Amino acid sequence: MGYVAVKGGAGAIAAAEELVKYFRVKGGSDPVAVRQIQDQFRLAVDKVMGEAGLYAPFYAALAIKQAEGDLVEASFILRAFCSSQPRQYYSVVANTGEMEVIRRISASFKDIPGGQILGPTRDYTQRLLDFELAGESRGHVEQFLSSYLKDINLSGRAAPATFPKVVDLLRAEGLLDEESTQPEEEIFDITRDAVTFPAPRTARLQAMARAETGGLMAIAYSSMRGYGNVHPNLGELRVGYLPLKIRHPEMEGEVYVGRVLVTETEVITRFAAGEDGMPRFTMGYGLCFGHNEIKAISMAVLDRAMRSPAPGSPAGDQEFVLYHTDGIEASGFSAHWKLPHYVTFQADLEQLRAAQDRQRKGEA
Repeated sequence: MGYVAVKGGAGAIAAAEELVKYFRVKGGSDPVAVRQIQDQFRLAVDKVMGEAGLYAPFYAALAIKQAEGDLVEASFILRAFCSSQPRQYYSVVANTGEMEVIRRISASFKDIPGGQILGPTRDYTQRLLDFELAGESRGHVEQFLSSYLKDINLSGRAAPATFPKVVDLLRAEGLLDEESTQPEEEIFDITRDAVTFPAPRTARLQAMARAETGGLMAIAYSSMRGYGNVHPNLGELRVGYLPLKIRHPEMEGEVYVGRVLVTETEVITRFAAGEDGMPRFTMGYGLCFGHNEIKAISMAVLDRAMRSPAPGSPAGDQEFVLYHTDGIEASGFSAHWKLPHYVTFQADLEQLRAAQDRQRKGEA
């Protein structure tokens, strides 16, 4: 493409940046604290962390404030910050069976070991506008917290922190295809190496973990509706805190450095014949930062779809899925049309005028 540099506009650009700041604060309300965004817009913070590929709740909240609530722009800001930071360690492969669960459900089995744990969810509520929030004050919050915590029975038996995996029930009966559950020996790093196609599964899962939730959902939904062959059952969805460990060069063994909130999904899909010819269920897998269930479910559907693509299905095309679900890449290319394209458009104008002149002479 041909572009021209914008010259002489430095003053205008600086003024435009000042105008952005003015539009954010011109309403006269009190500035929103970053900690407020981190605490009360937790799902937005989780989306930004996932799409940026950096688990940093405070910085994600700061990016949301800077971007005036534009989550794609906030993800762009946070990923740019992440790219400027040194990488000192690689984490040890985590065992999600060690997850400290706050929510855990299965839509495939009613009774599961440890029981269904609904946790924090709006799945069973009506989507009605809550006008009481318009007048919410610190006093209302403290009153609710006092009442809520008083009603909780803290003297009873404590719930277990970890739970067995639901799909292990199928695996124990030989009903689950083991090929669909085995991890790859070598882990591909999409932040260090360019992805080529066909891409290994580790690369596909990493790319989807950083993808934009809406983009993943749209393509996964196409498979669910029939433009593909994956119509899943939710084996298990769990949200919780996963221990993060590293191998420190100056210490022996694994070192615990903290925990991250993640959402994990395992979906059970159609039968497939194994190497021995025995039909078994297959599985799709999704895991992402924070509490983001739609993204994890969409990941799992697309993980399965890309391993056995249906003819003509967008959901099964690795290049289509991975290149078109990165919200930062997509927004960047969409926004670049706002940059000067004077040279290319002038060339198009000249070609069109010449074509019209030839047409007129031909008619004459």
